[in-house]
Amino acid sequence: MDDTLRPELEAGLRQLGLDTALAGPLLAYLALLARWNQTYNLTAIRDTREMLAKHLLDSLAMHAHLDGIGTLADLGTGPGLPGIPLAIARPAMQVTLVESNGKKARFLREAVRQLKLGNVAVAESRIEAFDPPQRFDAITARALATLPLILQLGGHLLQPAGRLLAMKGVLPTDEIAALPAGWGLRAVHPLQVPGLDAERHLVEIVRTPG
Repeated sequence: MDDTLRPELEAGLRQLGLDTALAGPLLAYLALLARWNQTYNLTAIRDTREMLAKHLLDSLAMHAHLDGIGTLADLGTGPGLPGIPLAIARPAMQVTLVESNGKKARFLREAVRQLKLGNVAVAESRIEAFDPPQRFDAITARALATLPLILQLGGHLLQPAGRLLAMKGVLPTDEIAALPAGWGLRAVHPLQVPGLDAERHLVEIVRTPG
């Protein structure tokens, strides 16, 4: 895997403005995910080259919009996406992976241990039941639910000035129009994912005054 995928991953990292030295730990995560996926069915994608674009690079496409964020909760993270790639890319950021599925949570704990990710915590919990002592600078979710439902489940996890950074495909105008009272659109960032010819957007939602 290392020899065949490394050049493609390094090229993608350069496109995203990231250090190619990240390729090593990212490939180690991908190898672990591919191995566990054979038994535990953590993701429907089986091909590692497809995983590279649709999981690793897709997750990392939002990294440029994380400046100033010290703590991030990845809701319904599944096998650690986008949380683990982002934690590898930003070791100073504390990432909490929130996942209720037991086998996926087991994989996450093993990945954190094997990859020595000191900035990652795993919370085996339903999102709405998760009650950490500190609220987060940002929460993110990838292919989890509609924007209103993400806020209903996880809005309580944000500190007052915190942001929801939702990873979406086509711009979800209907979801934005249906945001619950007290929440508003801050920004929409079109994302370019190397190796992926599909629309991607990062939607930023914040609390509104009043």
